[in-house]
Amino acid sequence: MPSADTGASTVVAATSPVPDSDSRLTPGGPGYRRMSFALFLAGVATFALLYSTQALLPLISSGFAVSASAASWTVAAATGGLALFVLPMSALSERFGRRTVMTASLVVAVSLGVLVPFAPSLGALVALRFLQGAALAGLPASATAYLAEEVRPKALVTAIGLFVAGNSVGGMSGRVITGWVAQEWGWRVAVGVIGVIAVGCAIAFRLLLPAPRHFTPGSLRPRVLARTVRDHLANPLLCRLYAIGALFMTVFGGVYTVIGYRLTEAPFSLPQGIIGSIFLVYLVGTVSASTAGRLVGRLGRRGALYLAGGTTAAGLVVSLADSLPLVLLGLVLITAGFFAGHAVASSAVSKTATTGRAQASALYQSAYYIGSSTGSTVGAMAFHAGGWAGTVGVGVLAVAGVVTITVLGSRAARTQRALAPISPSGA
Repeated sequence: MPSADTGASTVVAATSPVPDSDSRLTPGGPGYRRMSFALFLAGVATFALLYSTQALLPLISSGFAVSASAASWTVAAATGGLALFVLPMSALSERFGRRTVMTASLVVAVSLGVLVPFAPSLGALVALRFLQGAALAGLPASATAYLAEEVRPKALVTAIGLFVAGNSVGGMSGRVITGWVAQEWGWRVAVGVIGVIAVGCAIAFRLLLPAPRHFTPGSLRPRVLARTVRDHLANPLLCRLYAIGALFMTVFGGVYTVIGYRLTEAPFSLPQGIIGSIFLVYLVGTVSASTAGRLVGRLGRRGALYLAGGTTAAGLVVSLADSLPLVLLGLVLITAGFFAGHAVASSAVSKTATTGRAQASALYQSAYYIGSSTGSTVGAMAFHAGGWAGTVGVGVLAVAGVVTITVLGSRAARTQRALAPISPSGA
């Protein structure tokens, strides 16, 4: 029988706060800023190290007397190493913890960064870069899994957007700094400076990141891991998101691997320091990634992906002009579209996967960095064969793939709603 409704009980119900049983981090709450800044710094270190040679490719080409496509392997090897090792590293994070694996990855990566400037040949440099990428594989998937576990769902897109924003700052600062340092002292000193910066980021990350409170150790048994991966690959939505991440990164990897070569040639003929400063457009990516949550709130996930793809395609077309202001505008649009699309897709992976989040994120990161390696090599080959128009052609095809996959996702969602019109989960 229901209890009697008394005046006293009404007052208590009206004035007493409802207890919040969700102890995960939320914007404005204790620990959220420390967590955000720590992962921001991890993103800075990851992208600064991962792409430390990208703005220096013309100098590396001349230093080792190799072609653009050969020098591009210093980028492709690092991203390829990350793509190959991100899944095994995510499995280690399931067993030993996200923070432990992220810390170990940064320690190894910055230690290798000290050796990179002393590479005696292109082959040795490519090998060191591969190992550095493999070490960094412990960061991306573990970071997104950490956020999915420690941050409330409503704040997840924003939190991941801040981590991606750290990626953009790392990519920007690494390229700008290496450009100016290399102009005065050469590419070896430039990558050494990036290594020192990464050491500082790694130390601050370990001191700031809150200890995980919602992590439950998993199993390292290969059979369990294989079953988890199989389940994720059987999910059509996750597979579409993986493909979208790879295609966006194909555009980005190709454009930023080749742009230095284009700007050193006529009609631009820019010095290395100015070319490095071009990467300040990454700040646009910082903004677009950090606002991805609001974009999804207004347009929905697929609407946000359409906008990101359209913006990227427009930037590719504008960049064809032989005018430096228009080339810069094109890079701004490409960067904004890419980082928005990446933040939307990666956060959707974390929200879609209810189990094995580290593996789900690892598969996304693997596809993402395979796209980076593909974009770096194919973009450089296309530039060698057809100039900047060839690289743009590769990018346009990749964006067309993003739009096609998103259209297929929209149709699949409509079909699902039609088959289950009264199901609350049909949307």
